[in-house]
Amino acid sequence: MKRIRFWVGALGALTMLLSVAEAKLLISAAGATFPYPIYSKWFEEFGKKDTNVEVNYQSIGSGGGIQQLTAGTVDFGASDMPMRDEQIEKVKIRPLHFPTVLGGVVPTYNIPGVSATLKFTPAALAGIYLKKITRWNDPALTKANPGVKLPGEEIIVVHRSDGSGTTFVFTDYLSKVSPQWKSQVGANTSVKWPVGIGGKGNEGVAGLVKQTPYSIGYVELIYAVQNHMGYGEVQNSAGVFLKADFASVTAAAAGAAANMPADFRVSITNAPGKQAYPISTFTWMLIPSTIADAGKKKAIVEFLHWMLTDGQKYCVGLGYAPLPKQVVAKEETQITKIK
Repeated sequence: MKRIRFWVGALGALTMLLSVAEAKLLISAAGATFPYPIYSKWFEEFGKKDTNVEVNYQSIGSGGGIQQLTAGTVDFGASDMPMRDEQIEKVKIRPLHFPTVLGGVVPTYNIPGVSATLKFTPAALAGIYLKKITRWNDPALTKANPGVKLPGEEIIVVHRSDGSGTTFVFTDYLSKVSPQWKSQVGANTSVKWPVGIGGKGNEGVAGLVKQTPYSIGYVELIYAVQNHMGYGEVQNSAGVFLKADFASVTAAAAGAAANMPADFRVSITNAPGKQAYPISTFTWMLIPSTIADAGKKKAIVEFLHWMLTDGQKYCVGLGYAPLPKQVVAKEETQITKIK
């Protein structure tokens, strides 16, 4: 009799555990690799706050995030490139753009024997990716880096192989500083590269650069920092060479914050100002304006409020700049548009 009671009790406990597991609300999302480090932290911390909610985020690139949002296979997407009108028109439920953090895209390199922080002019970066500058000791590089002994080795160019918001930010910048780049290549999440080898995700590009001598690539700042990689200063629109950091990325957003469009779709590359890092960007969550599932709507709305307040406290420690207060205030208003 005792054994029967034991099994009945154990079965009841197991049933309760399964019920709790089944009751957990799962929210699926996919998109940009650029903000993945902080999104992972946010979803982990928010999960501690609301133990009934779990967000499964796939770091597959901005292009993939937009595709999955369009196909309706995720609850929300994420992108470092604001969606274009023609992309929005293809989505069954119109998405709302919510800027989440600010970051910088940096030129990272692997040059044996060179430990100095290199300086890159806009012309030099465009020239390297246009295959006009092919060796490290090219005058366009040596002139900007006096005192640094650059080798005559061929530059191995690395770029993203997947649809990428980081690529959009980088090519958007190049399109603003190089007429030739704008006319021949342009700005997009995927472009026809004149030169180079491809890596998947920020992780893939960082890995390729780290293991390939004499290479150069572009990655989100946090990936260069996490992988202990050297990354260069970039000359901004005021002629000042700056390294990406909290202050210089925040300065790039200063003008945009005051004049943020109602839909939050804005580019801040090559921003004016002596202290503005030129390859800076917002990154966005793409939230459906109508969410039929009441539980998911409640959880997503609560997460957005949390992200704009407590969540911003995690930015600096992970290499991102928090949102300007003016932008946060406008986003709080936009949350009320989710039906």
